[in-house]
Amino acid sequence: MTGKKGPITILVVDDDQVHRFMLCSLIKEWGWRSVEADDGVTAVAAVAKQPYDAVLMDVRMAKMDGREAFTRIQGLQPALPVIIMTAYSSVDDAVEAIQQGAHDYLTKPLDFDRLRLALMRAVDHQQVVRRKQQPAAERKALETAIIGSSPPMQELLEMVGYVAPTEATVLIYGESGTGKELVAEALHRNSERRNKPFVKVNCAALAESLLESELFGHEKGAFTGAEKRREGKFVQADGGTLFLDEIGETSQAMQVKLLRVLQEHELQRVGGEDTVKVDVRIIAATNRNLEEEVSRNAFREDLYYRLNVVMLTVPPLRTRGADIPALVEHFARKFAEKNRRVLDRITSECMELLTDYPWPGNVRELENAIERGIILMRGTELTEKSLPLSIQKQADKLPEKQAPVADEVEAGSLFAAEKQLILRTLEETAGNKSEAARRLGITRKTLLNKLNKYEVE
Repeated sequence: MTGKKGPITILVVDDDQVHRFMLCSLIKEWGWRSVEADDGVTAVAAVAKQPYDAVLMDVRMAKMDGREAFTRIQGLQPALPVIIMTAYSSVDDAVEAIQQGAHDYLTKPLDFDRLRLALMRAVDHQQVVRRKQQPAAERKALETAIIGSSPPMQELLEMVGYVAPTEATVLIYGESGTGKELVAEALHRNSERRNKPFVKVNCAALAESLLESELFGHEKGAFTGAEKRREGKFVQADGGTLFLDEIGETSQAMQVKLLRVLQEHELQRVGGEDTVKVDVRIIAATNRNLEEEVSRNAFREDLYYRLNVVMLTVPPLRTRGADIPALVEHFARKFAEKNRRVLDRITSECMELLTDYPWPGNVRELENAIERGIILMRGTELTEKSLPLSIQKQADKLPEKQAPVADEVEAGSLFAAEKQLILRTLEETAGNKSEAARRLGITRKTLLNKLNKYEVE
């Protein structure tokens, strides 16, 4: 069932009437609608009649237990997130349900903060799923400044299209310089919040005390120099999107405060006692593996799961070599106009060198290299001579030499052996010719000549 409209609705399944009433009261307090089912049979019938955003279901019930009800619900709505509630003595049942596809499980007595977090993640997840199921004709074209037609970038942009119109919290992962901020801007620009503020904060650029004031604001006299009340970035972004860049650099104390805002949608200014309500969508970014940070207690697990409703990974430039020529053209025109230079063309030797370079600094390094090249170019052509020396020297590290012949290839057919080795290397590198040339020990130009010789597209 796709296209559900109306308020967010949670189906609460529990044969304990008192416990069910308490859960429905909490759900109403949190701003959602609930529908009650007193056993598994009733729950399955309810799901068969209408779509829900999530199901909260007990395991132990008399007429039909939660495991069987979950299996039947899964048959009706495979993508519907089901959260299992269980006593400690029945955790094995819940784990089995998780293995079969349940969204999450909670142990009784319930921790209400964990319950709310689990429901929020389930609802956000369901929004993304529905967006994916929406017919392509009904989806709006993406409005984005991201340049890239390579398979990795097309996959990323497709996910941006699915996630942007939802309210899901997004965690963007990628190496430094890959363009995580552009992805965050694309998410905001294609969301229902597009006409509201998009506010950016670099969490690594400020000391903790300054970051707290920057995010939450402060009252007059809260600290030396606080001569008047100041609103923080959360309030500035109210109704819109707040982008927390380098979230992995925040301290544990700051993570606790961020988690409260994400869960309660409210904050207190530094030095203040009043509670301020905020309506903000959070998009966070990091170049750290937060899952590993959680495992070594360097990042809070509860905040990680709250942020990681949807994770988008921005590919490094070395894996998307097909995008380099378009990026070079874009940056060259941009900086030529900015610096009032006339640019007629980019030489083929310059473009080949830029395409072969591994770009450890990713798109940011490429942008800086092109800006330098435009400023230092002589005449109206961008040549390799105006590029940074580190890039020019890269050409010397790629000597042209014969690629080795694979042992398993039948001897006597050098032509076939070389062709097979090249094709296999291209397959291993997902068609990235620059990376394939590096592995084969030849220049990209030599590889292209060989592909032309072997009539390989």
